[in-house]
Amino acid sequence: MKRIELTGGEHAVLLIHGLQGVPTEMQALAKRLHKAGYTVRVPHFKGYGYMVGDTAHSVTSWHDWHDQVMRELRELKQQYKSVSVGGLCIGAVLALSVAAEAGEEISGLSLLATTLYYDGWSIPWYRFMLPIGYYTPFRYIYAYREREPFGLKNEQLRRWVAREMSHKTSSIAGASNLTLPAIHEAELLIKSVKRRLPHVTAPALIIHAVDDDVSTPRSADFVANHIGSDNVHKILLHNSYHMITMDNERELVADETIKFFNDISGESHPDKSAEERPVVSSAPRLSLVHAA
Repeated sequence: MKRIELTGGEHAVLLIHGLQGVPTEMQALAKRLHKAGYTVRVPHFKGYGYMVGDTAHSVTSWHDWHDQVMRELRELKQQYKSVSVGGLCIGAVLALSVAAEAGEEISGLSLLATTLYYDGWSIPWYRFMLPIGYYTPFRYIYAYREREPFGLKNEQLRRWVAREMSHKTSSIAGASNLTLPAIHEAELLIKSVKRRLPHVTAPALIIHAVDDDVSTPRSADFVANHIGSDNVHKILLHNSYHMITMDNERELVADETIKFFNDISGESHPDKSAEERPVVSSAPRLSLVHAA
């Protein structure tokens, strides 16, 4: 699976896609950040992201995921004036994990649909039984099948993903199945990050959909209330589900991320596409400034 590399200015952004996902989940945001003057990198992380031919045995530990992201961060830090990090779903949790260790090496965070609790309305009722299989051979047999609405409120895009999922093992929204080892490692990562949130001091933008089908705003609230940063902004979306980098308000997500990164860098990065871009959603949103 190819990574996305967009060379721009002296400020870099490292983007992390979702669990067993693909870099294209972050493509729209990456392109907007690049147009705004940023250098952008969206890697594929082995053992975390999706790759053709992967099995449940291909999943590595969350510590390995963390280390891979840290290496990417340190490499960018050596080349650019500043590095900010953005993540989607478990990618946002990984961003927090790295930020807890990296401290001032990270200039800012864009935490998108952060998933600390799987409590959205599309989560199956039997999910509480999954830990039974974590330490048995069942972990290599069971896989959670992605299903409607695929994290998308946009019906046209949802139909396209459904068609892809029906005859392929993946789509632009990631793998068609989540393996049990991947879910287990994500749970262990979440547990670790919850404990270490007070050590995260980088300025943080939290964007979450009110109707997120995977994880309710409870996760966003937890981050806002426990993070160690004294510069935290939270925005709630009203016309999207979980995949907010691809859904109806993807342009709003990009707008707010660019504005936040511009503000913390103290420099203006003009987005030449902004004047030409139609308004995707005028739905009301809540913005909250939280001081730890």
